[in-house]
Amino acid sequence: MRILLVSQMYPGPDDPDLGVFVANLERELATRGHELERAVVDRRTGGWSRHLALARDARRAARKFRPDVVYAHFLVPAGFLATLASRAPLVVTAHGQDVENARRNRALRVATRHVVRRASAVVAVSHWLRDRLEEAVPEAAAKTEVVDCGVDLERFAPRDSGEARAEVGWHGDGTAFLCLGTLSERKNVLRLARAFERRGEGTLRFVGDGPLREALEGRPGIELAGRVTHDEVPAWIAASDVLCQPSLAEPFGLATLEAMASARSVVATRVGGPTEFVTPESGVLVDPEDEDGLRSALSQAAALPRPNGAARAAAGDHDVKLQAARVEAILERAVRGLRA
Repeated sequence: MRILLVSQMYPGPDDPDLGVFVANLERELATRGHELERAVVDRRTGGWSRHLALARDARRAARKFRPDVVYAHFLVPAGFLATLASRAPLVVTAHGQDVENARRNRALRVATRHVVRRASAVVAVSHWLRDRLEEAVPEAAAKTEVVDCGVDLERFAPRDSGEARAEVGWHGDGTAFLCLGTLSERKNVLRLARAFERRGEGTLRFVGDGPLREALEGRPGIELAGRVTHDEVPAWIAASDVLCQPSLAEPFGLATLEAMASARSVVATRVGGPTEFVTPESGVLVDPEDEDGLRSALSQAAALPRPNGAARAAAGDHDVKLQAARVEAILERAVRGLRA
């Protein structure tokens, strides 16, 4: 197939970790023998001008490449711009914030409904997200399938924690807890920090940056590593014993899955995608607003095996190669004019 990839997130020179999950699927589709052209945004800066550029690039690419199918990531704006760029069949993946935008904003809901009606198929990265999309846009119910972004099992694989700690400069005794992501209210980082402090054992590292950085600084046993490149993430996960992602809501939970693939136990939210792949042997699911429950979850996860082979086994069902094969089948059905 000739596939035109349209995405508002894609790794670029200044943002190599932006939308890595999109690039991973693209790579696997190319490995499976398909020809791909892309129109993407590869930077966080630029405001709406970068989306205007995406509209222009998508239209130019469609005229020159003449795709069999257009594969867009995010409903609006990428999916919407894809509907304007080409008359080829459209498949679009919803990732989370795009669905929340449609739920909260009437204009964006109208634009999302247009994308859904135009699409041959819609992909949601979790059953939780599919349900929320269908609540906002009932038309999605007849054409939405669940396929997550998958995890690269070769890149995220078990390795010695001592070597990884030396590599990233992690020092401290006891259980090594890691939180990976934006330091924001949605990621629930302050409640995690308080639960860790009340438990009183081990070390907690936050990898990422965001508006709550100042509120986390100077706390005993807690260190802030700041933002790291996506290439450094596997080492940070390998240096930990437990990955913590107790977000107030997590449409999928890629960091949680990457940690499981690395044979690390996890603490994850019950609100969103993690309920669909975190098993009792691989980690602990928690009500993100229950601080006592979160403190208990840290202890339960710390008591699981190190390394955790059950976590690695559970992640195997979400190999990016398997997910790419599922996406491939959806794209092929779109080209043939078929729906699931």
